[in-house]
Amino acid sequence: MTATSETLVTTQVYRVYIKATPEAIWEAITSPEWTERYGYGGRVEYDLRPGAPYKFYASEAMLAYGAPSVVIDCEVVEADPPRKLVLTWRLLMDPDIMAEGFSRITYEITPSDRGTKLTVTHDVSRAPRLALLVGGAMEETGAGGGWAWVLSDLKTLLETGATLAG
Repeated sequence: MTATSETLVTTQVYRVYIKATPEAIWEAITSPEWTERYGYGGRVEYDLRPGAPYKFYASEAMLAYGAPSVVIDCEVVEADPPRKLVLTWRLLMDPDIMAEGFSRITYEITPSDRGTKLTVTHDVSRAPRLALLVGGAMEETGAGGGWAWVLSDLKTLLETGATLAG
């Protein structure tokens, strides 16, 4: 199935159980020392007060592919460490996706009897190209595996100390 024939899901929900504390997961999501180690390897810059900016900076590998220095810009809507983080979110790497405007991401971190449950809800209702990208439908084009891949890499890193790439 090609990216153009994928079914558009306007609210994407990803849930993963991680053998780590809620505090460790929170730190991995909000700390530049951690975000550089998994997913696409970029560094975050947060001010966790509502209304404050959030930026995701390109890794060296992303810059080599022509990415701008700031890949994602956001605004903090709500921060309740280590339980919940809500952000507006806009990808700046692709002009068409950037033109779709801001989407909304909610991270919920909940202890459970199966490990700590991390739920990421991404509202992409007004962003059809972004929905395809973060849903992983553009993986074969070299655009990455979206949220499923990022969260799998985060889980692997927290549980084993190494990323999926090794």
